Amino acid sequence: MIKAGIIGATGYAGEQLTWLLYKHPEVNVEFYSSHNYADIKYNEIYNNYNGFIEDICVSLEVAISKLSNINVLFIALPSGKAFEITEKALALGVKVIDLGADFRLKSKEVYEEWYKVKHESEKLLGNAVYGLTELNRKAIKQCNLLANPGCYPTATILALTPLLKNNLIDINSIIVDAKSGVSGAGRAASIGSLFTECNESIKAYAVASHRHTPEIEQELSMAASENVMITFTPHLVPMNRGILSTCYGALKKDLTTEDLIDLYRDFYKDDYFIKILNGLPETRWVRGSNLCHIGIKVDKRTNKVIIISAIDNLIKGAAGQAVQNMNIMFGLKETTGLEIIAMAP
Repeated sequence: MIKAGIIGATGYAGEQLTWLLYKHPEVNVEFYSSHNYADIKYNEIYNNYNGFIEDICVSLEVAISKLSNINVLFIALPSGKAFEITEKALALGVKVIDLGADFRLKSKEVYEEWYKVKHESEKLLGNAVYGLTELNRKAIKQCNLLANPGCYPTATILALTPLLKNNLIDINSIIVDAKSGVSGAGRAASIGSLFTECNESIKAYAVASHRHTPEIEQELSMAASENVMITFTPHLVPMNRGILSTCYGALKKDLTTEDLIDLYRDFYKDDYFIKILNGLPETRWVRGSNLCHIGIKVDKRTNKVIIISAIDNLIKGAAGQAVQNMNIMFGLKETTGLEIIAMAP
Protein backbone atom coordinates (compact mmCIF):
# COMPACT_ATOMS: atom_id res chain seq x y z
CA MET A 1 0.00 0.00 0.00
CA ILE A 2 1.10 3.54 -0.75
CA LYS A 3 1.28 5.67 2.39
CA ALA A 4 0.17 9.25 1.69
CA GLY A 5 -0.04 12.52 3.56
CA ILE A 6 -2.11 15.57 2.64
CA ILE A 7 -1.09 19.10 3.61
CA GLY A 8 -3.92 21.54 2.98
CA ALA A 9 -6.53 18.82 3.36
CA THR A 10 -9.46 21.07 4.20
CA GLY A 11 -9.51 23.36 1.18
CA TYR A 12 -11.74 22.38 -1.73
CA ALA A 13 -8.93 20.68 -3.68
CA GLY A 14 -7.70 18.97 -0.51
CA GLU A 15 -11.19 17.70 0.31
CA GLN A 16 -11.67 16.38 -3.22
CA LEU A 17 -8.31 14.62 -2.93
CA THR A 18 -9.39 13.12 0.40
CA TRP A 19 -12.59 11.86 -1.23
CA LEU A 20 -10.66 10.15 -4.04
CA LEU A 21 -7.91 8.67 -1.87
CA TYR A 22 -10.39 7.31 0.68
CA LYS A 23 -11.78 5.04 -2.05
CA HIS A 24 -8.42 4.27 -3.69
CA PRO A 25 -7.61 0.55 -3.28
CA GLU A 26 -3.83 1.07 -3.10
CA VAL A 27 -3.56 4.07 -0.74
CA ASN A 28 -3.70 4.69 2.99
CA VAL A 29 -3.74 8.32 4.12
CA GLU A 30 -1.48 8.60 7.18
CA PHE A 31 -2.36 12.19 8.08
CA TYR A 32 -4.55 15.13 7.11
CA SER A 33 -2.97 18.50 7.82
CA SER A 34 -4.80 21.83 8.07
CA HIS A 35 -3.72 25.28 9.21
CA ASN A 36 -7.21 26.50 10.11
CA TYR A 37 -8.64 23.25 11.50
CA ALA A 38 -5.77 21.63 13.40
CA ASP A 39 -6.93 19.36 16.27
CA ILE A 40 -10.45 19.07 14.80
CA LYS A 41 -11.89 15.83 13.42
CA TYR A 42 -12.03 15.75 9.64
CA ASN A 43 -15.67 14.64 9.68
CA GLU A 44 -16.60 17.68 11.75
CA ILE A 45 -15.25 19.96 9.01
CA TYR A 46 -16.88 18.00 6.18
CA ASN A 47 -19.91 16.17 7.51
CA ASN A 48 -20.10 13.90 4.45
CA TYR A 49 -17.33 11.86 6.12
CA ASN A 50 -19.36 11.04 9.24
CA GLY A 51 -18.85 7.35 9.94
CA PHE A 52 -15.97 7.17 7.45
CA ILE A 53 -13.03 9.39 8.45
CA GLU A 54 -12.53 9.86 12.19
CA ASP A 55 -8.98 11.24 11.93
CA ILE A 56 -8.08 14.50 13.64
CA CYS A 57 -6.41 17.12 11.45
CA VAL A 58 -2.83 17.85 12.46
CA SER A 59 -0.81 21.04 12.31
CA LEU A 60 1.88 21.62 9.71
CA GLU A 61 4.56 21.02 12.35
CA VAL A 62 3.10 17.62 13.22
CA ALA A 63 2.75 16.76 9.54
CA ILE A 64 6.42 17.52 8.94
CA SER A 65 7.36 15.23 11.84
CA LYS A 66 5.47 12.41 10.11
CA LEU A 67 7.10 12.75 6.67
CA SER A 68 9.39 9.77 7.23
CA ASN A 69 6.29 7.54 7.57
CA ILE A 70 4.92 8.19 4.06
CA ASN A 71 5.76 7.49 0.41
CA VAL A 72 4.00 10.45 -1.19
CA LEU A 73 3.08 13.93 0.02
CA PHE A 74 0.27 15.92 -1.55
CA ILE A 75 0.50 19.68 -0.98
CA ALA A 76 -2.58 21.83 -1.57
CA LEU A 77 -1.51 25.23 -0.27
CA PRO A 78 -1.56 28.84 -1.51
CA SER A 79 1.30 30.06 -3.71
CA GLY A 80 4.63 30.44 -1.95
CA LYS A 81 3.88 27.96 0.82
CA ALA A 82 5.26 24.70 -0.61
CA PHE A 83 9.00 25.41 -0.84
CA GLU A 84 10.34 24.40 2.59
CA ILE A 85 7.96 21.46 2.97
CA THR A 86 8.89 20.11 -0.45
CA GLU A 87 12.62 20.28 0.24
CA LYS A 88 12.20 18.42 3.54
CA ALA A 89 10.05 15.70 1.99
CA LEU A 90 12.37 15.13 -0.96
CA ALA A 91 15.37 14.90 1.38
CA LEU A 92 13.61 12.00 3.11
CA GLY A 93 12.94 10.20 -0.16
CA VAL A 94 9.25 11.11 -0.23
CA LYS A 95 7.67 11.83 -3.62
CA VAL A 96 5.90 15.20 -3.74
CA ILE A 97 2.82 16.16 -5.75
CA ASP A 98 2.19 19.90 -5.46
CA LEU A 99 -1.34 20.94 -6.41
CA GLY A 100 -0.31 24.59 -6.19
CA ALA A 101 1.68 26.75 -8.59
CA ASP A 102 5.09 26.82 -6.92
CA PHE A 103 6.83 24.44 -9.35
CA ARG A 104 4.75 24.77 -12.54
CA LEU A 105 6.75 27.56 -14.16
CA LYS A 106 10.29 26.81 -15.32
CA SER A 107 11.43 30.39 -14.79
CA LYS A 108 11.90 31.80 -11.30
CA GLU A 109 11.61 35.31 -12.71
CA VAL A 110 8.33 34.62 -14.49
CA TYR A 111 6.91 33.06 -11.31
CA GLU A 112 7.86 36.06 -9.21
CA GLU A 113 6.48 38.49 -11.79
CA TRP A 114 3.04 36.86 -11.96
CA TYR A 115 2.64 35.58 -8.40
CA LYS A 116 4.34 38.44 -6.55
CA VAL A 117 6.06 35.92 -4.29
CA LYS A 118 9.78 35.22 -3.94
CA HIS A 119 10.66 31.75 -5.23
CA GLU A 120 12.71 30.06 -2.53
CA SER A 121 13.45 26.72 -4.24
CA GLU A 122 14.91 27.68 -7.60
CA LYS A 123 17.25 24.68 -7.49
CA LEU A 124 14.24 22.34 -7.66
CA LEU A 125 12.70 23.85 -10.80
CA GLY A 126 14.92 21.80 -13.08
CA ASN A 127 13.74 18.58 -11.42
CA ALA A 128 10.02 19.39 -11.30
CA VAL A 129 7.87 17.66 -13.92
CA TYR A 130 4.76 19.38 -15.25
CA GLY A 131 2.01 16.86 -14.65
CA LEU A 132 -0.40 17.22 -17.53
CA THR A 133 -0.69 13.46 -17.65
CA GLU A 134 -1.75 12.81 -21.24
CA LEU A 135 1.15 14.86 -22.61
CA ASN A 136 3.98 13.94 -20.25
CA ARG A 137 3.64 10.33 -19.05
CA LYS A 138 7.24 9.27 -19.61
CA ALA A 139 8.70 12.05 -17.48
CA ILE A 140 5.98 11.64 -14.83
CA LYS A 141 6.85 7.97 -14.40
CA GLN A 142 10.43 8.86 -13.44
CA CYS A 143 9.85 11.97 -11.31
CA ASN A 144 9.97 12.66 -7.58
CA LEU A 145 8.59 16.22 -7.72
CA LEU A 146 5.42 16.72 -9.71
CA ALA A 147 3.83 20.10 -10.44
CA ASN A 148 0.14 19.42 -10.84
CA PRO A 149 -1.35 21.74 -13.50
CA GLY A 150 -3.90 24.45 -12.84
CA CYS A 151 -7.54 23.99 -13.84
CA TYR A 152 -7.71 26.58 -16.63
CA PRO A 153 -4.38 25.36 -18.10
CA THR A 154 -5.52 21.71 -18.07
CA ALA A 155 -8.65 22.42 -20.08
CA THR A 156 -6.94 24.87 -22.43
CA ILE A 157 -3.72 22.97 -23.14
CA LEU A 158 -5.59 19.74 -23.84
CA ALA A 159 -7.85 21.66 -26.23
CA LEU A 160 -5.09 23.34 -28.25
CA THR A 161 -2.12 20.95 -28.23
CA PRO A 162 -3.20 18.71 -31.15
CA LEU A 163 -3.48 21.77 -33.40
CA LEU A 164 -0.11 23.19 -32.35
CA LYS A 165 1.69 19.85 -32.59
CA ASN A 166 0.45 19.56 -36.17
CA ASN A 167 1.16 23.21 -37.08
CA LEU A 168 -2.47 23.82 -38.04
CA ILE A 169 -3.18 27.24 -36.50
CA ASP A 170 -1.56 30.65 -36.55
CA ILE A 171 0.12 30.93 -33.15
CA ASN A 172 -0.53 34.70 -33.11
CA SER A 173 -4.29 34.24 -33.39
CA ILE A 174 -5.10 32.27 -30.23
CA ILE A 175 -7.84 33.63 -27.97
CA VAL A 176 -9.10 31.74 -24.92
CA ASP A 177 -12.41 32.58 -23.26
CA ALA A 178 -12.75 30.40 -20.15
CA LYS A 179 -15.37 30.10 -17.42
CA SER A 180 -15.12 28.57 -13.95
CA GLY A 181 -17.41 27.61 -11.12
CA VAL A 182 -17.03 29.42 -7.80
CA SER A 183 -15.10 26.59 -6.10
CA GLY A 184 -12.15 27.65 -8.25
CA ALA A 185 -11.78 30.65 -5.95
CA GLY A 186 -11.09 28.35 -3.00
CA ARG A 187 -12.76 27.95 0.39
CA ALA A 188 -11.40 31.06 2.07
CA ALA A 189 -14.06 33.70 2.72
CA SER A 190 -14.10 36.56 0.23
CA ILE A 191 -16.76 39.05 -0.79
CA GLY A 192 -16.52 38.15 -4.47
CA SER A 193 -17.56 34.55 -3.88
CA LEU A 194 -20.45 35.24 -1.53
CA PHE A 195 -23.78 33.88 -2.82
CA THR A 196 -25.40 37.28 -3.19
CA GLU A 197 -22.35 38.67 -4.98
CA CYS A 198 -22.01 35.98 -7.67
CA ASN A 199 -25.47 34.43 -8.00
CA GLU A 200 -27.54 35.57 -11.01
CA SER A 201 -24.43 37.14 -12.55
CA ILE A 202 -21.42 36.34 -14.69
CA LYS A 203 -18.26 38.40 -14.74
CA ALA A 204 -14.82 38.51 -16.29
CA TYR A 205 -11.94 38.88 -13.84
CA ALA A 206 -8.14 39.19 -13.87
CA VAL A 207 -8.43 40.39 -17.48
CA ALA A 208 -5.01 40.31 -19.19
CA SER A 209 -3.44 39.47 -15.82
CA HIS A 210 -4.55 35.98 -14.71
CA ARG A 211 -1.76 33.96 -13.12
CA HIS A 212 -2.48 30.90 -15.24
CA THR A 213 -1.52 32.79 -18.41
CA PRO A 214 2.25 32.08 -18.32
CA GLU A 215 1.59 28.45 -17.44
CA ILE A 216 -0.63 28.02 -20.49
CA GLU A 217 1.85 29.87 -22.73
CA GLN A 218 4.79 27.82 -21.42
CA GLU A 219 3.16 24.51 -22.32
CA LEU A 220 1.65 25.66 -25.62
CA SER A 221 5.08 26.98 -26.64
CA MET A 222 6.55 23.53 -26.00
CA ALA A 223 3.82 21.96 -28.13
CA ALA A 224 4.40 24.42 -30.97
CA SER A 225 8.22 24.42 -30.65
CA GLU A 226 8.11 28.22 -30.76
CA ASN A 227 7.03 31.05 -28.52
CA VAL A 228 3.25 31.29 -28.11
CA MET A 229 1.37 34.21 -26.57
CA ILE A 230 -2.38 34.14 -26.06
CA THR A 231 -5.22 36.42 -25.12
CA PHE A 232 -6.76 34.79 -22.05
CA THR A 233 -9.91 35.99 -20.29
CA PRO A 234 -11.39 34.01 -17.38
CA HIS A 235 -14.97 34.39 -16.12
CA LEU A 236 -16.75 33.47 -12.90
CA VAL A 237 -20.02 31.57 -13.33
CA PRO A 238 -22.55 31.00 -10.49
CA MET A 239 -22.15 27.22 -10.25
CA ASN A 240 -20.20 25.14 -7.76
CA ARG A 241 -17.74 23.45 -10.08
CA GLY A 242 -16.67 23.10 -13.69
CA ILE A 243 -14.43 24.71 -16.32
CA LEU A 244 -15.46 25.48 -19.88
CA SER A 245 -12.59 26.73 -22.03
CA THR A 246 -13.50 28.07 -25.48
CA CYS A 247 -10.42 28.47 -27.67
CA TYR A 248 -10.20 30.27 -31.02
CA GLY A 249 -7.53 30.16 -33.70
CA ALA A 250 -7.01 30.92 -37.39
CA LEU A 251 -6.50 27.79 -39.47
CA LYS A 252 -3.45 27.55 -41.71
CA LYS A 253 -5.03 24.87 -43.91
CA ASP A 254 -8.41 24.22 -45.48
CA LEU A 255 -9.90 21.71 -43.03
CA THR A 256 -13.38 20.60 -42.05
CA THR A 257 -14.85 19.90 -38.65
CA GLU A 258 -14.81 16.21 -39.50
CA ASP A 259 -11.11 16.37 -40.41
CA LEU A 260 -10.25 17.82 -37.02
CA ILE A 261 -12.47 15.45 -35.06
CA ASP A 262 -10.59 12.57 -36.71
CA LEU A 263 -7.24 14.23 -35.92
CA TYR A 264 -8.16 14.73 -32.25
CA ARG A 265 -9.45 11.19 -31.86
CA ASP A 266 -6.21 9.84 -33.25
CA PHE A 267 -4.11 12.17 -31.07
CA TYR A 268 -5.89 11.08 -27.88
CA LYS A 269 -6.65 7.50 -28.91
CA ASP A 270 -4.76 6.02 -25.94
CA ASP A 271 -6.16 8.44 -23.34
CA TYR A 272 -9.00 7.01 -21.26
CA PHE A 273 -10.08 10.32 -19.76
CA ILE A 274 -10.20 12.39 -22.97
CA LYS A 275 -13.44 12.10 -24.91
CA ILE A 276 -13.76 13.77 -28.32
CA LEU A 277 -17.41 14.57 -28.99
CA ASN A 278 -19.41 14.88 -32.17
CA GLY A 279 -21.25 17.76 -30.50
CA LEU A 280 -20.27 20.40 -27.95
CA PRO A 281 -19.25 19.86 -24.31
CA GLU A 282 -21.19 20.93 -21.23
CA THR A 283 -19.76 21.05 -17.74
CA ARG A 284 -22.62 18.98 -16.31
CA TRP A 285 -21.49 15.93 -18.31
CA VAL A 286 -18.06 15.89 -16.66
CA ARG A 287 -19.04 17.08 -13.17
CA GLY A 288 -17.67 14.77 -10.48
CA SER A 289 -15.42 12.89 -12.93
CA ASN A 290 -11.81 12.96 -14.12
CA LEU A 291 -12.98 13.29 -17.71
CA CYS A 292 -12.19 15.99 -20.25
CA HIS A 293 -14.75 16.46 -23.03
CA ILE A 294 -13.57 18.23 -26.18
CA GLY A 295 -15.70 19.52 -29.04
CA ILE A 296 -14.47 21.07 -32.30
CA LYS A 297 -16.15 23.31 -34.85
CA VAL A 298 -14.67 24.87 -37.97
CA ASP A 299 -16.15 28.21 -39.03
CA LYS A 300 -15.62 28.04 -42.79
CA ARG A 301 -16.81 31.62 -43.24
CA THR A 302 -13.92 33.05 -41.21
CA ASN A 303 -11.53 30.08 -41.52
CA LYS A 304 -11.38 29.93 -37.73
CA VAL A 305 -11.48 26.84 -35.55
CA ILE A 306 -13.27 26.83 -32.19
CA ILE A 307 -12.26 24.16 -29.67
CA ILE A 308 -14.34 23.79 -26.51
CA SER A 309 -13.06 21.82 -23.54
CA ALA A 310 -14.97 20.93 -20.36
CA ILE A 311 -13.58 19.53 -17.11
CA ASP A 312 -14.44 19.43 -13.43
CA ASN A 313 -12.03 21.99 -11.99
CA LEU A 314 -11.65 20.11 -8.70
CA ILE A 315 -11.03 16.69 -10.27
CA LYS A 316 -9.34 16.70 -13.68
CA GLY A 317 -8.33 20.28 -12.90
CA ALA A 318 -6.84 19.42 -9.50
CA ALA A 319 -7.26 16.35 -7.27
CA GLY A 320 -8.17 13.76 -9.91
CA GLN A 321 -5.20 14.66 -12.07
CA ALA A 322 -2.99 14.48 -8.96
CA VAL A 323 -4.19 10.92 -8.30
CA GLN A 324 -3.78 10.05 -11.99
CA ASN A 325 -0.18 11.25 -11.76
CA MET A 326 0.41 9.38 -8.49
CA ASN A 327 -0.77 6.17 -10.15
CA ILE A 328 1.84 6.59 -12.89
CA MET A 329 4.61 7.54 -10.46
CA PHE A 330 4.02 4.35 -8.46
CA GLY A 331 3.53 2.02 -11.41
CA LEU A 332 -0.21 1.52 -10.95
CA LYS A 333 -2.85 1.39 -13.64
CA GLU A 334 -3.45 5.03 -14.54
CA THR A 335 -7.22 4.86 -14.02
CA THR A 336 -7.09 3.27 -10.55
CA GLY A 337 -9.57 4.97 -8.25
CA LEU A 338 -10.72 7.32 -11.00
CA GLU A 339 -13.13 5.35 -13.17
CA ILE A 340 -16.02 7.61 -12.22
CA ILE A 341 -18.81 8.56 -14.62
CA ALA A 342 -20.29 12.02 -14.12
CA MET A 343 -23.48 12.01 -12.05
CA ALA A 344 -26.59 13.41 -13.74
CA PRO A 345 -28.76 15.34 -13.29
